[in-house]
Amino acid sequence: MKSQFVLITAVAVIAYGSFGNPPGLISPVAAADSMPHAHMLQSPLTEAGNDAFGTIQEVIRALDADPKTDWSKVNLEALRAHLVDMNNMTLRVTVLSQQPIANGVEITIVPESAQVAASLDRVFEAHPPQLEAETGWKMTTQKQRGTYRIVVTTTKPDEVAKIRGLGYIGILATGAHHQAHHWAMARGINPHHH
Repeated sequence: MKSQFVLITAVAVIAYGSFGNPPGLISPVAAADSMPHAHMLQSPLTEAGNDAFGTIQEVIRALDADPKTDWSKVNLEALRAHLVDMNNMTLRVTVLSQQPIANGVEITIVPESAQVAASLDRVFEAHPPQLEAETGWKMTTQKQRGTYRIVVTTTKPDEVAKIRGLGYIGILATGAHHQAHHWAMARGINPHHH
């Protein structure tokens, strides 16, 4: 029965796609979309959309599966705002330099806009202590005239090359705290104060 529906819908889409919809008639695509789950009959796709959308969808599935979820505390908007910050720090900065220094690296970046600068301010408030807790590396940031100077150092000589190789985005992506942080944030625990 489903295969007949799909075949009829496909033929109708081809026919109407060529000539348009007569006045007063609903297009086959709209009719199919109005039927529960009709548009998901046999999709080979696994991605829900962009990475932020997919992360939020994954969180919703996990919240639905957890009988202890307190929906009165769930805050997906806080998670969305945090994912905007992550997108900004990843894609909307220019890395001007990454220079080796004693025991580490010095990185200079410039944000594309004031909004991105605000994202960086939040990220750089939260990330250095987390990075130090997970790796022992010391991270400091200075902001001057719209430019950020980031210094990351280690007391372990065998990790200096790693820090330099990771550079700006690798240092920010280091550690396993992001998933736990997102999960806590979605459940209403929000240390970034969005």
